[in-house]
Amino acid sequence: MRLVIATCSVDYAGKLAAHLPSAKRLLIQKSDGSVLVHSDGGSYKPLNWMSPPCSVREEPGVWTVTNKAGEKLVIAIEEVFHDSQHELGVDPGLRKDGVESHLQELLAVQIEMLGQGYRLIRREYPTAIGPVDILCKDATGMTVAVEIKRRGEIDGVEQLTRYLELLNRDPLLAPVRGIFAAQEIKPQARVLATDRGINCQVLDYDVLRGFDDADARLF
Repeated sequence: MRLVIATCSVDYAGKLAAHLPSAKRLLIQKSDGSVLVHSDGGSYKPLNWMSPPCSVREEPGVWTVTNKAGEKLVIAIEEVFHDSQHELGVDPGLRKDGVESHLQELLAVQIEMLGQGYRLIRREYPTAIGPVDILCKDATGMTVAVEIKRRGEIDGVEQLTRYLELLNRDPLLAPVRGIFAAQEIKPQARVLATDRGINCQVLDYDVLRGFDDADARLF
C-alpha cells in the first residue's frame, strides 16, 4: 500500500464530472489497483475513489487513474509532504462476534425466512475482498448476496455494496442483488440501502432459534 500526503486537486470524468479544488489530502494506492482520495474528516468515506481493476499512469505532478469502463480520475499534485509504501500481507478478514456468526448459521438452515422459494448456495462465499455471509437463489433463480449484522449501520451497507460490485462481474452469478439483514437497522442505513436497490430484512434472533413465535404475539 502506498500512502501519499500532498496538496492536490482532483478531477473525475465518467458518468458525471466532479472536481475537488486544491487542498492537502491523503492519497491511498492499494495493491489491488484501487486509488482513494481522503480528507481529514468525513469519517471513513473517501472524497473520491476508483475501484479495481484500474491502471495508474504516473507522470511528474499528475496521476491518471483509469478503470475498465474508461472513466478517469486525474490527480494534479502540487506539493508532496509524505510518500511511503508498506507491505501489509494477507488480511485474515473480519471476525464476526458470536451473535452475528450464530445469526448466519441459523439463517442458512432457515433460508426460507428471506422468502418462499429461496435456496442456499453456500455460507461464507469467498471473494477477493472477503467472504459474503450467505449466497443464495431466490424463487426466480436470481442470485442473492446476504450481509448479516447484529446492528445494521451504514458501513454494513457499504460493505455489501462492494461485494455486489464484485459478484456482478462474474457472468456465472450475475445479476446479483443484495439483502442487508440485521437485528436492528438504523434509519440512515435503510435509506442508503434502498437508494442502492438493496433490500432490508430485520432478523428476530429468538424466532430463528425457535424460542419465540412472532405470529403468536399480540404486539
